[in-house]
Amino acid sequence: MPVLILGLVLFLGVHSLRIFADGWRSRQRARLGELRWKGLYALVSLVGFALICWGFGLARQHAVLLYVPPLALRHANALFTLIAFVLVAAAYVPRNHLKAAFGHPMLLGVMVWAFGHLLATGMLHDVLLFGAFLLWAVALFVASRRRDRREGTRYPAGTLRGSALTLVIGVVAWAVFARWLHLWLIGMSPMG
Repeated sequence: MPVLILGLVLFLGVHSLRIFADGWRSRQRARLGELRWKGLYALVSLVGFALICWGFGLARQHAVLLYVPPLALRHANALFTLIAFVLVAAAYVPRNHLKAAFGHPMLLGVMVWAFGHLLATGMLHDVLLFGAFLLWAVALFVASRRRDRREGTRYPAGTLRGSALTLVIGVVAWAVFARWLHLWLIGMSPMG
């Protein structure tokens, strides 16, 4: 469990600098230069992500059961995850209605993904991983929306084409991940 916790601290910590240390972050970007700052940021993120993956695998070997979710919540998680994939797609597809309405659909996608997994799993390592990502995404979403209001940030209006493309990309990515990649990467199939 310590490796998982260290990975979460590194990964979520570096992704929380805008919330908790924006002034320090700005000074470091200016001191190091944009390219070196991005390189260091990416390196810390990758190390944190690798530790999360390794630590999660280690924690699964000594699983501690906290609660047993009803089977219906496992099925509901498929819907939560589908919604999450569409929201993440909305972060990248230009001029869609989700980005126009929420500004930060990727963070909403992380929230929905983490919440769904908290409902569907009951092991301590699951609660730690998904709970940490849920709390981080909520905090960053709130901070990002406040910053948008303070700075007067407006997102381009959504179009039917952009929204349709978002939906198609999200659904196809979800289907591929649920059918093949989840088993290959995580070691279990959500499709049963």
